Parts: sequence; structure tokens; C-alpha cells
Amino acid sequence: MSNEQKSLPLFQHALDSPSAFTPEDLLEAVRTERDLPRDPVPEVCVLEFDGDLTDWLVGTGLATKWRPWACFHTSMETVEVDGERVGVIARTIGGPYAVLVAEQLAASGVRVILGLTSAGQVSPELKIPSLVIPTTAIRDEGTSYHYLPAAASVGGDAGLALALQAELGGLGMPVVTGPVWTTDAPYRETSEQLEQHASKGVLAVEMQAASLFAFGAARGVQCGVVAYVTNGVDHSSEAQFDKGTHQLGFEILKAMSRAGRRLLSR
Repeated sequence: MSNEQKSLPLFQHALDSPSAFTPEDLLEAVRTERDLPRDPVPEVCVLEFDGDLTDWLVGTGLATKWRPWACFHTSMETVEVDGERVGVIARTIGGPYAVLVAEQLAASGVRVILGLTSAGQVSPELKIPSLVIPTTAIRDEGTSYHYLPAAASVGGDAGLALALQAELGGLGMPVVTGPVWTTDAPYRETSEQLEQHASKGVLAVEMQAASLFAFGAARGVQCGVVAYVTNGVDHSSEAQFDKGTHQLGFEILKAMSRAGRRLLSR
């Protein structure tokens, strides 16, 4: 990296310095404004990228609003999985938004944060649809550089990835672990980039994993991601973005919740 590159704002973060504004500040402001109780949050929470699954869970009565959630930007729903409550927050699209919410979840006492995100195929060998559990993520975004020193990639929580693989394996669809490419600009993915990443074994492209992994590593929070790959550049347009039934989506969410619980029980 040249001296000029090192001087760019993205690489000038004092990573060991405290933040001037904290998630605790925001949470306290929301509680005061809305007169919210300090009820404990679910220990496991899922950030649901698209939001359609959450809408279905609410519409069918499977999810109920958790009103004490102290956030200006989002609402939290809860669903019951094996007698335990899991929190679900919809439409946390992209790394910056996902980590903004993850910071507030961690400050509220959440112990495991999971992202369920839509993703695109990078590896031509990857079947569509399939579930990818990222083990590492290429840092082609900005949020991670506010939490960890500059590097090409960031690793995920290995124990959580194994737990996710074990729980998702029984759903009857392909489940693969490996590297993903995290980008902030989905409409700036070029053919050259796709070919380059595919040649290095990258499975899929999405918008959250690197950011959440860096946040988790820096803050000591267990974070995992499941990337639901439903589209690809060479995939037929008729079958693009087909995630199957909402019931299948709920089974994926339940398996993710069980993985989080499995980790907490160790």
C-alpha cells in the first residue's frame, strides 16, 4: 500500500480509541423518549436481510412484536423455537446497517447475532439455490475497516459456522462452507471481479459477512452468516431469486436459532 493510499480516510481509524457516540447512548435515548422497560432481549437474534420472511411470520401470527426493543431505526419480532424465544429484525440491508443494529443488540445483551442474507453465485460449481455458510469474507466494503486493521479478508467464528452447518444440513438442500465476497455496491460487480474471485475459490457474493465478522471479532460477540444463494449471472431469468416457500425460510431460521443455542450451551 502506497503512502497516499495509507492516508485515505478509510485507513485512518484509531481502532483502539473509544467511540464518541455509543450504542448505549442511543438505547438510553430511545428508552427515555418512549418510556420503554429494560426487559431482557433474546440471547439469539437474526438479522433478516430481505424482510419478506418476517412479514410472513407476522402475518401468520408466528411472530409477535417485542415492544421493549429500544431502537429508532428498526422493530424486533420474536418467534418461538423449541420453547426458546429468538429475536428477528427485518431489512438490515448491507454491512453498515447490519452492524449499526448489531452494536445495539450487543449493548442490549444479545450473545449470538446471525445474519440471513440473500446472495449471488460466484463459483460456477455452486448449485442454485443453495445455502453458503461463510468461513471468511473478502473485505470489499467500508464498515470492517472501522473495527479491524486493513486486510484483504476477515475470518468468521469457526465454532458458529460448524454449528450452522450441522443444523442446516437436515433441510434437504445444498449447504456449503467457504469464502464469500462482501461488497457495498451490488450494481458494481463486474465480470472481471466475478472471474477473479471464482478463480480463488470464492463461493458467493453478499453484503454483510465481512462487516459482521469484523464487528464480532472486535467486540467479542459471536456472529455468523447464512447466505441464501438464489441468483447468478448465467442463471436463467425465470428461476432467478426463487427462495422457495416461506415455510422453508422459517425452517432455515429455526435451524439458525438452534445453532446459536448449541453454541451457548457449550
